Amino acid sequence: MKVAFQMDPIGAINIAADSTFRIALEAQARGHELFYYTPDRLAYREDRVLARGWPLQVRREPGNHYTLGEEAEIDLAGWDVVWLRQDPPFDMGYITTTHLLDRIHPRTLVVNDPFWVRNSPEKLLVLNFPDLTPPTLIARDLGTIRAFKHRHGDVILKPLYGNGGAGVFRLDPADRNLASLHELFTGINREPLIVQKFVPDVSKGDKRIILVDGEPVGAINRVPADGETRSNMHVGGRPEKVGLTERDREICARIGPVLREKGQIFVGIDVIGDWLTEINVTSPTGIQELERFDGTNAAERIWQVIEAKRAAAGPAA
Repeated sequence: MKVAFQMDPIGAINIAADSTFRIALEAQARGHELFYYTPDRLAYREDRVLARGWPLQVRREPGNHYTLGEEAEIDLAGWDVVWLRQDPPFDMGYITTTHLLDRIHPRTLVVNDPFWVRNSPEKLLVLNFPDLTPPTLIARDLGTIRAFKHRHGDVILKPLYGNGGAGVFRLDPADRNLASLHELFTGINREPLIVQKFVPDVSKGDKRIILVDGEPVGAINRVPADGETRSNMHVGGRPEKVGLTERDREICARIGPVLREKGQIFVGIDVIGDWLTEINVTSPTGIQELERFDGTNAAERIWQVIEAKRAAAGPAA
């Protein structure tokens, strides 16, 4: 197959952790032709969705992990698969790329389905499952947020469209910084904030469960560093081996059919204790850590699903 990757600059990635790199490596091993471009090089011109980038080869050699061919402009409608893999922020630039990729999907299989990526961002899709999540508020008004904090005492405050643990604050009952943080966030953008009741079990870790086409394939635990509330690996969280509990499987059984229906092939959900906190569909991570800990090759499973879907749909235009 001909596979294009829309992703952040490839030179800066950590090949020991980056999920896009592992997916590309698996695709190459399966004989697929790779092409790479960054989101700013995606364009619409006269009813064609185009990308300017490079043929790509990858290898697991630190400091020498990729080779680019001659720069070219391709018509994505003629490709079999396009990966939507740039990291958030989930801003209007990100959203615009989903609108453009909508124009070629599903004739060209875009992973994950851009319509539902746009309409199911990480911290909003969980609202469909209120019985699985801790008490949650989405609001911009300070009085509304203050009342929620007063009701629950110990809360987590974070940007609605952030990622990687950036801008995440724990406000315990004695904290006096809510008004200042609200002033800071509302001065940056016009978006609401998300507030959730703090789950003390986070000290034991924030579990990332990988689902492929709605089915759980494994999990890793991310343990916060000393003195940290955040467990994201971007901010020093320590990954460790972990299994799936009965509650984890219950959560996956509830959300899996929804993910499959919405074309979300590669998803990472976050579970703290017994509670689902996020459903990551934009650019989930964790498959390399999962493979190191228990040998589960999630990238292989992802490609098996994509290859089956592509075979059933027939060749691209």
